[in-house]
Amino acid sequence: MDVRLTIEQQQLRDAAAKLADDLGARSVSDLDDAARRARLEKTVASTGWRSLRSDGASGVEVAIVAEEFGRGLVDVPFFGPVLADDLHRHFSDDQPTCAIAVGADAFDAHGLDRVLVLRDRTVSTAAVGEPAPGADLTRSFATFVEPDETLGELSAENADRAHALTLVVTCADLVGVSRGAQAVAVDYAKIREQYGNTIGSYQAVAHMLAESEALIEGSISVLRHAAWAVDELTPEDAIRAARIAKIYTARAARTVCETAVQVHGGIGNTWECIEHVYLRRALTSTELFPVSLEEIDLGLS
Repeated sequence: MDVRLTIEQQQLRDAAAKLADDLGARSVSDLDDAARRARLEKTVASTGWRSLRSDGASGVEVAIVAEEFGRGLVDVPFFGPVLADDLHRHFSDDQPTCAIAVGADAFDAHGLDRVLVLRDRTVSTAAVGEPAPGADLTRSFATFVEPDETLGELSAENADRAHALTLVVTCADLVGVSRGAQAVAVDYAKIREQYGNTIGSYQAVAHMLAESEALIEGSISVLRHAAWAVDELTPEDAIRAARIAKIYTARAARTVCETAVQVHGGIGNTWECIEHVYLRRALTSTELFPVSLEEIDLGLS
């Protein structure tokens, strides 16, 4: 495995990062900015990134975009459509933008009217219903009725690779969220002063942020391997790599986000502080297709 990104992958990362920086939610008030969200939706739709898999992209390339979108709190559908595209491509060249079913709900369904449902390797579509409650302020849940159209049945290998990619996309989002929350905390530590010094100059704060940075670096490494494994290893090994990545990145993201809230002190517990938006997104991605230690099969419990 070569962990280095190709020139094309670096360009994809830079383009996704710029889009997220320009149009993602930079403050809590941005979440209510309908004009910004409309521009973001139009831009994301024009990139074609929601159909990366049907366009021949690798798991690494899907993870690159998902990571940058998590970091920039991109709050229009990507997670659901890119996973729906990965399923739909096996049955049709037409790639409609759909949400993805998670349990009894449609996820990442804002503005969408169809959801793809995978049950026992059978892929179906259903109509998206009313919004459903959820903690994530950047991605929405909705109800859906029983599937009204069956697209077909996946082979065992395709179903397993789709499962591995699903876990990888959640991991990529967790890594991105960790990076975003960490960046906000570091910036705050550089300007917030106590006793005549910036709080980042005190060892207690600096060590907390350094530990978070170490967790992020570990998350990036395990994510890169799992994303590469989606297409390069056997389905069984790809799922195993993705499960390990999910366990690590989920635990790391929660620690990083909670540390970021703590660095902000009292203001970190207010609605206006963006850190709770990162934490909510991290907790949601953790619970999407959750993995337990018993599933990793490494003698851990």
